[in-house]
Amino acid sequence: MSTGRRPRREPPPTRFILPNPLVTPAGTDLVALGADLAPGTLLAAYRAGMFPMPVDPGKRRSKVAWYSPDPRGLIPLDGLKISKSLRKSVQRYEVRVDTDFRGVMERCADPDRAGRWITTEFLDAYEQLFDLGWAQSYETYLDGLLVGGLYGIRINNFFAGESMFHDATDASKVALVHLVDQLNDSGATLLDTQWLTHHLVSLGGYEVSRLDYLRLLAAALD
Repeated sequence: MSTGRRPRREPPPTRFILPNPLVTPAGTDLVALGADLAPGTLLAAYRAGMFPMPVDPGKRRSKVAWYSPDPRGLIPLDGLKISKSLRKSVQRYEVRVDTDFRGVMERCADPDRAGRWITTEFLDAYEQLFDLGWAQSYETYLDGLLVGGLYGIRINNFFAGESMFHDATDASKVALVHLVDQLNDSGATLLDTQWLTHHLVSLGGYEVSRLDYLRLLAAALD
């Protein structure tokens, strides 16, 4: 399996002044509306503890909402819970890194999925980040077919998990296991899951306050 660590290029800086998430009242996730999805804006937002989602995913071009959840979901890099069945699945699948980034995003954006939010505009924006070396995909294959995976943003010792999908048992979890292994090998310290789900709790996910998250983020970006 390749490591997927590719050269990164810094894009032009954002033309917007981003808000400070700490000004947002505790327990409120939405921080701001507007701006754009240019690479410089996206990177500035992640470095400030925010991430985007469309206000109306039913439209190709929708106003962008910026979130900094309080509390924030994390996966412990030293405490990922791997069941016996998941260990067997790890041996069953092949995992590749950064060989089909667009394909993983498109599967995560499947319109038949509940809660679908990834629009064509988001696909194009994150593909630009991928081309610049900041976005990554971890892909799970069975008999040569893409059956699961995840994608996210890597900045220094920080990884922001964006979305995952699976078409076969444990396929997305296997991708996560490999992601955690590589983050540990590379010295990363923070794996952000944005909001916590029951699925992530079963893997060891936990929550921290926005203030604590921003402290952890600052250390991971230093």
